[in-house]
Amino acid sequence: MNAHRRQLIALAHPVYFALLASVAAGIINTVWVSRLGGPAVAAVAVATNTENVLLGVALVFGSGTTVLVAHARGARDPGAVRAAVRGGWALCALVTPVVVAGGLLVREPLARLVLGEGAAVSLAVSYFAVSMPGIAVFFAQNLVDGILKGTGDTRTPMRLALLVNGLILVGDPFLIHLHGVQGAAACTVLCRCVTLGVGLLVLRRNKLLGQCAGVRPAEGTRAALRRTLRTGLPMSADFTVRQAGALALVAIVARIGVTAVAAYSIAYKVMYVATMAFYAVRQAASIHTAHTRGAGQDARREIGRQTVLVSGALGLAAALLLFVTAPWIMTAFGAGPAVADHGTLFLRCVGPYLLLMACFIAVGGVFEGSGHAPALLRVTVLGTAVQLPLAYGLTGLGLPGVCLALALAMAVQCGVVLVLFRRGPRQEEADVSLVRAV
Repeated sequence: MNAHRRQLIALAHPVYFALLASVAAGIINTVWVSRLGGPAVAAVAVATNTENVLLGVALVFGSGTTVLVAHARGARDPGAVRAAVRGGWALCALVTPVVVAGGLLVREPLARLVLGEGAAVSLAVSYFAVSMPGIAVFFAQNLVDGILKGTGDTRTPMRLALLVNGLILVGDPFLIHLHGVQGAAACTVLCRCVTLGVGLLVLRRNKLLGQCAGVRPAEGTRAALRRTLRTGLPMSADFTVRQAGALALVAIVARIGVTAVAAYSIAYKVMYVATMAFYAVRQAASIHTAHTRGAGQDARREIGRQTVLVSGALGLAAALLLFVTAPWIMTAFGAGPAVADHGTLFLRCVGPYLLLMACFIAVGGVFEGSGHAPALLRVTVLGTAVQLPLAYGLTGLGLPGVCLALALAMAVQCGVVLVLFRRGPRQEEADVSLVRAV
């Protein structure tokens, strides 16, 4: 097996299971909270979706630090490793109070904006009163994971994710029984506190970080903070644009009807199992590319090829599996006949989009690891700008029309990225100009 492919797989599979475990936390909460009634479920759904949005904020210092630490590790520069870690913590410390304070101030207007009026609003406000301060722990844990991934250790973040979800599984029934929705929030925060403590202990024992402990940082804290911000901000913006595009797409699907929205929502959750694999390969490609670049090797093209092979195979397998099992999947979710029919049709039509998405998402890691995330962000903005009008115009074809719009928009993004990818390092400035012109 190709050495780059072997390294990508070794880095990616722990990341995938960690991402699955993170999704499981929301599912576990929902299962137990559902016993409190519909308003409680709605309140928790709003809170967990808000946390998904805030994950984009965490990517600024989490993913930014991962790339910088991996680059410094490849360069065998302990001073740069220390500076990257210090810059990550400094940016996290700067951003966290703003997010927590802002979240507490707008928690009631936010709940009313999404839920309107009713019992669910007060429950969501109660949940936010506990969960928003806990965002500080959530952010710190994301940074710990990012540092560990930068050192080449993707297994420990996976174990930490499994630990926190195991604790939630045990603690949720007890605290929800005692304190209702607030108990669910408290359980998540407390379990994350325990996991963060373990993560910080692991950081202290990390071999690479231990070797760098007595070395002077390569640059000051302010400079390191700015470097982390420059590196991580495009990755964060890319994620945010995708989340906003997905939300807008739900509104477009609503033009087809409520049944289509229900079917689309279920199908999209099922697709997470596949798309998280693509993002796992993306993280692996980002780490591996940054490491090789730091070591003075320009292996971007070969890493990119292997990334497309790995993720493309995953995308093809997912498309075929969903095509065959779509009826059973919709039945397993308890969907009614009409919703099941719409969902089955969507899952059977979405294959080309999944395959293209697998290649685009994963190869984006090569851009991020080599410091060209801004160009990738522009491609994502371009794809979203193409996708939404197309989806709007093709809703007359029903959900297959939406699938066609998704596939065409993703094909455009893949085409632009292919042009960027095939051009050599000497053409990097021209590449950025190309994306801007498109």
